[in-house]
Amino acid sequence: MRIAVPNKGRLHDPSVDLLERAGLHIESAADRKLYADTVDPDVSVLFARAADIPEYVWDGAAAVGITGRDQVVESGRDLVELVDLGFGRCRLVLAAPEEGDIADPADVAGKSVATEFPRITREYLEREGIDADVVEVTGATELTPHVEMADAIVDITSTGTTLRMNRLAVVDEVLESSVRLYAHPDHADDPKVDQLVTAFESVLAAENKRYVMMNVPREQLDEVREVIPGLGGPTVMDVAGDDHVAVHVVVDERDVFEVVNDLKAVGASGILVTEIERLVE
Repeated sequence: MRIAVPNKGRLHDPSVDLLERAGLHIESAADRKLYADTVDPDVSVLFARAADIPEYVWDGAAAVGITGRDQVVESGRDLVELVDLGFGRCRLVLAAPEEGDIADPADVAGKSVATEFPRITREYLEREGIDADVVEVTGATELTPHVEMADAIVDITSTGTTLRMNRLAVVDEVLESSVRLYAHPDHADDPKVDQLVTAFESVLAAENKRYVMMNVPREQLDEVREVIPGLGGPTVMDVAGDDHVAVHVVVDERDVFEVVNDLKAVGASGILVTEIERLVE
């Protein structure tokens, strides 16, 4: 099975890190190399531009691909979304000069809109019943209103900083996006793809979770149970030759500080908190 992965940019490192955490260590992935093996002899990686990955998956060059929802929608390919990987979150927005006369989507009628996403933009304008010209550009979209190439833009924003720096205001949200795992419909149910989905989901499930272990006097066990916001309840094990039990539980990272103090207050000792690499639920 071949996985298409962004070859550069802000999506590359998180994608490779996810593969590593899922147990698919990439071997011999030198710069500018198009292909790389993983520790699984049945899984290899294809490095490609994020915008090209939907086409690679659709054409069968890769069984699955990691890329943004915006790229898949723009491609028009009917791929199967398997997992929202949770990073690369952004919005595709309609924006216009702050001091201009466009304050509502309807104000774009009869005007021009510059974008790197012509398909998404045309579909948006059609949904809104707006007749406007779409000007396709390949970069620096936010500059086009200031050089009279377009009256408004449809572009990606994460924090809005670039828009504000270029004195542009958001008029409407066109599309929400994040990085996701996609498959060709013919491969979505392959056993190896299922294994990959399970591996990715286990990594995502473990994020912001901590594994807490402790010793608890047997007579205090009920009190300990009351203060642990556990995942499905704690695991309790006898300690040989002792009046204590060992208690293991998974808790949210944000709860650890309070939980540890509550546990100490009800008699727990030897409390150990560790990170979790993967969690299969």
